[in-house]
Amino acid sequence: MFKGHPKGLIPASLANMGERFGFYTMMAILVLFLQAKFGLDGKDAGLIYSVFYFSIYILAFVGGIIADKMQNFKGIILTGLIIMATGYVMLAYPTGPADKPIPADNILFYLIYTCAALFIIAFGNGLFKGNLQALVGQMYDKKAYTEKRDSGFSLFYMFINVGAIFAPFTAVGIRNWWLSRHGFEYNANLPSLCHQSINGTLQSSQVVGTGALDKAQALAEQTFSLDPINKFNELATSVSTSTQDLTTFASEYLKVFNTGFHYAFAAAIGAMVISLIIYLVNLKKFPSIQKKAKVEDTKQDTENVVEMSAAEIKQRLYALLAVFGVVIFFWFSFHQNGLTLTMFARDYTDLSGIKIDIGSISIVGAEIFQSINPIFIVLLTPIIMAVFGWLNSRGMEPSTPKKIAIGMGIAALAYVLMSFGSFSLPSFSEIDGSPLADAEKVTPFLLIGTYFILTVAELFISPLGISFVSKVAPPQYQGIMQGGWLGATALGNQLLFIGAILYESIPLWITWSVFITACLLSMFTMLFMLKWLEKITK
Repeated sequence: MFKGHPKGLIPASLANMGERFGFYTMMAILVLFLQAKFGLDGKDAGLIYSVFYFSIYILAFVGGIIADKMQNFKGIILTGLIIMATGYVMLAYPTGPADKPIPADNILFYLIYTCAALFIIAFGNGLFKGNLQALVGQMYDKKAYTEKRDSGFSLFYMFINVGAIFAPFTAVGIRNWWLSRHGFEYNANLPSLCHQSINGTLQSSQVVGTGALDKAQALAEQTFSLDPINKFNELATSVSTSTQDLTTFASEYLKVFNTGFHYAFAAAIGAMVISLIIYLVNLKKFPSIQKKAKVEDTKQDTENVVEMSAAEIKQRLYALLAVFGVVIFFWFSFHQNGLTLTMFARDYTDLSGIKIDIGSISIVGAEIFQSINPIFIVLLTPIIMAVFGWLNSRGMEPSTPKKIAIGMGIAALAYVLMSFGSFSLPSFSEIDGSPLADAEKVTPFLLIGTYFILTVAELFISPLGISFVSKVAPPQYQGIMQGGWLGATALGNQLLFIGAILYESIPLWITWSVFITACLLSMFTMLFMLKWLEKITK
């Protein structure tokens, strides 16, 4: 699998595992943490989530500019790792009063502190992520490795996601261990109900009208204890033995629940330290371009230097900008996995059958679905590489731009599956304050199937997109163009909050249909530009 690839590929991949561990920790718990900690609704939490992921990728563009100017990729990458770890240290520290949730008049201060920590993580990530990818691209600039570029980036993408597999399980395990230590059990719906109880907004009934159907609903609520207050009492009793005072219970449960989330962020610090050690130990295996000017007159480098005309450089940059514009809509759809798909896992997915007990630690929760994507990445990458290799041996392998277009069509199929699976489910506004019983929720296999399809799409787009940029970008613009790819991802991420607004406002199947449309538009636009892009790639 690694034959014919540069020696620095595996160390670079392992050095990136810490960043992936932190990234998928955030993907799994950030939105749920913001809602549990500050009582935010999905729209506000989704907006912060969108800005954070926008910042991660747009700052990679800034990081690319800095690296191109300084010509010190290794130093910039090292600085990024240290800054990222600093941000996770800030998040890992439990903020607020020691014995109760954050008072309403102090929420803004602690929310600003949290956002500052998120910005520091995003800035460090910006210095690290794109420049490490550019460094990997430089390994394949030598003629001996040029033809292995696509498969090299696929291997890189597979290995960095090994760290991502364990992140959600670790975060959930730490949070649930902390709950267990204080005599509580995990329940996905309780944080929202606790906030409503403390704020006095928990309704005694969901009936708002006076007609015959409304009276029938009110009778059913009283007969079967379906009203929100009884639901809260029932759930509180199921996770704790001392719930005589529901207000006290709500305060204690939220405090312990949120402290567990803080300690979950601490796990990312350890992952960063491991990545830092791997990076420093293998530093000499990575290409150094700081001294490139001094060695360009050697025979090997002279062979690799390709003079480009101003017109060719312009065409290459236009092609890259066109692809960047198209993939915005793919990332807007794909990165819903940490927002609306996570909320769907919490609100509509039966989690009762998904529980792993490891001693005193119980791993159960909507967050663990974020492990599915990296697991599939690791399992499917060799298979997809083998398929492409088989096609290549017969002269049938699609071009990189065509693979990207195919990937966008595959992503649309994932949301077709979600639309069919959600068609009969009530809208979020109908269940807010009165969560569905497990028997009314959907099977976890709906999300597992969706993540499977999205992962296949991702493997057609993300590693090959990075490879495409590395192949097409003029040498003097490698860093900034890798940052441009991530900048396009940033713009897609900035639109993510729209998904949260739709999720809480309209029927679910219509929400997923928006993402189907976005993916199909991206696919057809790529196909329209295909011949032009293939010409430039060659």
